[in-house]
Amino acid sequence: MPSISEIRKEYVLAALEVTDVSLDPIVQFNKWFTEAVQAQVMEPNAMTLATVDSEGKPSARIVLLKDVTDNKFVFYTNYQSQKGKELEQNPACALTFFWPELERQVRISGVASRVSAATSETYFQSRPRASQIGAWSSPQSSVIKDRFILEDRVKAMEQRFDGKPVLPKPHQWGGYEVTPTQIEFWQGRPSRLHDRIAYYYGNSGWEIFRLAP
Repeated sequence: MPSISEIRKEYVLAALEVTDVSLDPIVQFNKWFTEAVQAQVMEPNAMTLATVDSEGKPSARIVLLKDVTDNKFVFYTNYQSQKGKELEQNPACALTFFWPELERQVRISGVASRVSAATSETYFQSRPRASQIGAWSSPQSSVIKDRFILEDRVKAMEQRFDGKPVLPKPHQWGGYEVTPTQIEFWQGRPSRLHDRIAYYYGNSGWEIFRLAP
């Protein structure tokens, strides 16, 4: 095993100044996201979602951003999963994007709420049929004995919906939209003196600050 403490990378691709960014952090995010797509970052919409349970214990996992609309960040999940239950108990959450090819990171803090059932249904039915069957089949985050249970449930769902061109959305599945209160844009710089531009939402709207690395 290599020495973990000796793993280092110098960040040299770009700089970031307050004068470089938009006054609107959503506009700035969309700009950076477009550049991540153009740079062929692998799954640029992959983000870490951090939640906390009723005892204040944190939990994090990778989910996929599916939309940015009305200044909110949208993703979909099983409402009965660990993250779904935790968001119902405490809607405060955080999102983190890391695009190493661009030496960039975006951190978002905010509050999650469910999107409408109609919006969830529309997106659900746009997914590949196999993904729809998977959503019906998986009791997400539940303990299961082995993978054969999932495979049997998939077969049962395929039989249940055989011949039906459109599948209904499972009642336990749907979207969340995160309304941001803080957004930070991080650009890697040499010697760990990174550029950090943060937006905080207050009574007068978004305010922009530079943070020490």
